[in-house]
Amino acid sequence: MKAFLAALKISNRFNRSLISIISAISFLVSSAILAPTSSAAEPRKILTTWLPYYNMKTYLPAALNSSSMIKEVMPFWYTLNYNATTKTPTIKDLYTPSNPSVPMATPLAALRGAGYKIIPTITDGTTKLVLAKALASPEVRTKIVNQITNLVLVNNFDGIDLDFENFAFVDGRSSWVTTEPLWVAFISELSTSLHSRNKLLSIDTPYQLTGTPTDPGYYVYAWAKISTYIDRLRIMTYDYSVSKPGPIGPLTWVEKTVQYATSVIPASKVWIGLAGYGKDWVTKVDGVCPTEFVNVVKVGAKAATFLMNEAPTLAGSYGTVPTFNPQYDEMTFTYTKTYTGNTASGLSTACTASRTAWYQSAQSYASRANLVAKYKLGGVATWILGMEDPLALQAIANVASTIAPAKVLSSMTVDKKLIDYGNPVTISGILTLEDKLPLSGVPVRLEGKSGAETTWRPLAQGITAADGTYSVSVLLGKATTIRLATDLTWERMDSLSNEENISVTRLISVTAPLVGKVGAPISITGVVSPRAGGVQVVLKQFVAGVWKNIGAPVTTQADGTFGFNLDKPADTSNRGVQAYQIEISGDSNFVVVSSEPFSIILR
Repeated sequence: MKAFLAALKISNRFNRSLISIISAISFLVSSAILAPTSSAAEPRKILTTWLPYYNMKTYLPAALNSSSMIKEVMPFWYTLNYNATTKTPTIKDLYTPSNPSVPMATPLAALRGAGYKIIPTITDGTTKLVLAKALASPEVRTKIVNQITNLVLVNNFDGIDLDFENFAFVDGRSSWVTTEPLWVAFISELSTSLHSRNKLLSIDTPYQLTGTPTDPGYYVYAWAKISTYIDRLRIMTYDYSVSKPGPIGPLTWVEKTVQYATSVIPASKVWIGLAGYGKDWVTKVDGVCPTEFVNVVKVGAKAATFLMNEAPTLAGSYGTVPTFNPQYDEMTFTYTKTYTGNTASGLSTACTASRTAWYQSAQSYASRANLVAKYKLGGVATWILGMEDPLALQAIANVASTIAPAKVLSSMTVDKKLIDYGNPVTISGILTLEDKLPLSGVPVRLEGKSGAETTWRPLAQGITAADGTYSVSVLLGKATTIRLATDLTWERMDSLSNEENISVTRLISVTAPLVGKVGAPISITGVVSPRAGGVQVVLKQFVAGVWKNIGAPVTTQADGTFGFNLDKPADTSNRGVQAYQIEISGDSNFVVVSSEPFSIILR
């Protein structure tokens, strides 16, 4: 992909009209969210896309317009640098310098508003062998893991996507035997860090066919060894032909790659890469080319790159018609182009080049999407959405609709919405299909979040019974919003139940004398559970038919204890039985609560 960035000379200039892009984003998000849908026609969300930091005015709307097909995106916005002298890794933000008028929060809000998981991509921004050598140090690996984890947590991303291509295309094959175990160790450590925080780990790699050192592909990425550590494997099944004319990613080659991948990695973790671009090679040159073309218009020169949606226009401008090649499942066309100008000595000259172009079409996209259905893969990943022929997206949608998972209906009830600290609440739920057929044996997850938390955390797990029901009792240490969740499978959509708010009251233990002497000090003490400092406590007395505050409030100590000292509890007119009560203030985690009234006999 980074090689493509260099080859494809598209402008990195962003549309700096902040108002217009925000308006466009708002319209697209609202359209995606509010447009009515039919569950019977909803496609399986098999499409994902990288979202580069440049030309956002094209690629962001393209991503937002496909909300019915996309569940997650990979913003291509970061690169990893490393200072070998200080042994310091840093993650560089590529987005902000390229888009000074539109802060990153703007597209992130739009993507989140469309309901997408956000799994940004980090590329390898180092030079030859630098990162491979850095990973040899456990200390440096830990630094990199911490940097990546911190990036994810600070920005509340859903995970991270690694596109470390230097191992494959820069370092040299002879380095792989050393790099492979270091890569595996790094992925293992990063996986532990991210998964402990409920974050995803995705990697992008070129193809493999056997995973052994004799593999013609890129065995350095060790798919079999990292299988249990990663959540996504996005295979760059393109750039099959580089040095000479040929298909971008022939279908049989793609399928062989998928077959090996699914033999060592769960199929649901595998995504097929789709190219939104084509390549155009020089196959023959007649004449002497002008100076400005002599190095690029020659046999063996690097192929020119064009967008898929430009292919028909490009072919038509040279009077040719693309044809479909069934062997490779791609489109191709040939043409000639004459270049005129001057030689280095200033003489007029011209040369005519024969050129051959290859690119993928709507039919190509459909065939690769059908591999998703055939092997029950996670989906496809496009480089880049917005480059393709619109019919190609429709082709993916058509396939996705035929493999759409069943919609799951989830509901939940609670036996009480106000509980005392330390007492359980029982949550019951039921899962059915739209036709009310109960779903048995489905893993369910009870999730909760409290106060200012933005991330749902797991509270309990279980499996539905034969009638689709689920019941569990849990202890909640503070006010919590809860819900039931199920994960996406090949057969079923993921689901979320209704949410319920459970309030929790603190427990109050009070120690007070039974008898007190008028005019003599009286001590009233107690403890609040859960034990915590800084909780406001008020002493009340029942006077003339109402509860009135007595003296100033106090706050609990760190161990939850509190105390009141009444120097003059009453005058002689208040002899007899006096009723008191302790009130504990409320906050975001606990409701206001009062103790049971207690009495002191004053003599």
